Amino acid sequence: MSRNDLGFDTINLGHGSGGLMTRDLLDHIIFETFNNPYLNQKHDGSIITVDGELAISTDSFVVSPIFFKGGNIGELAVNGTVNDVAMCGADPKFLSLAFVVEEGLPMEDFVKIVDSIKKAADTAGVQIITGDTKVVERGKGDKIFINTTGFGKVHPKANISSNKIKSGDKIIISGPVAQHGMAIMSQRDGLEFESTIESDTTNLNFLVKDLLDVFGAKIHLFRDPTRGGVASVLSELADDTNLGIKLQETEIPLDDQVAAACEILGLDPLFVANEGIFITVVGAEIADEVVKLMKKHEKSPRASCIGEFTSEHPKKVVMHSVIGGKRMVTPLLGEQLPRIC
Repeated sequence: MSRNDLGFDTINLGHGSGGLMTRDLLDHIIFETFNNPYLNQKHDGSIITVDGELAISTDSFVVSPIFFKGGNIGELAVNGTVNDVAMCGADPKFLSLAFVVEEGLPMEDFVKIVDSIKKAADTAGVQIITGDTKVVERGKGDKIFINTTGFGKVHPKANISSNKIKSGDKIIISGPVAQHGMAIMSQRDGLEFESTIESDTTNLNFLVKDLLDVFGAKIHLFRDPTRGGVASVLSELADDTNLGIKLQETEIPLDDQVAAACEILGLDPLFVANEGIFITVVGAEIADEVVKLMKKHEKSPRASCIGEFTSEHPKKVVMHSVIGGKRMVTPLLGEQLPRIC
């Protein structure tokens, strides 16, 4: 039986029953796609051997629409969790994968999503080693939701903690902000507008490893500004460290088309979700070297030092604007962009 010829054009409740239809779905789509010794045991879990500290992160993905410019919910689920593990200073190697599928999802769409997961996992160097599939009645879900849990060994040189941040530390961002959120919004029902903006979803684990290989414990923190954007991450860090943050608006990378889309929708780019960039906090003495290394990497050619921590205004983030003024950057209140990841 071919993985594209299960006899059904759409997912139906029988595919989540635990019976023969479930087995066919798993055998001819899931197991065939993610073929590896861990998953091929077809057990309730997998056993892995780890020597040293292990970082674990789990996330659920409910993005709408499920296909968008630059990606889909499948690769987003891989990249999002891979990056969360990497932000802990770890090298992600294994993922669990769980689907909640609504009855009626076209089988063709499910296969496309599974294929994109396989491609993203291969690109990131991770294996799918266990998982689950549930099917809910039509109208009780929204096409498909995905949960992934990532596992990775912590880098031997890593010592990632906000407790290490001190006044004078520099804040570096790996690339342009707000691309993912604006890619989603440009295709959302009722808000569609002409745009070539693509999601920035990608894996960042190899870049993180390169930085840790060179700078080790001199890297104080990694954080990916997904939901809530850059503003929310920096506001949290200012609060956690009891330090202030000075931001330089001129140094924050932002594509013109993204800026225009944000202006049209009345959104501040600093609050918009990202899925392919991260913020790192480093000592001032290595900041230029870190930026130089990042700019040579394919994932971060537009890396930039956007600000620093200060003792001048504790727990406050202050933006030094393009026109020379200053404004407070506050944390996001409520939900600005629902179902963004």
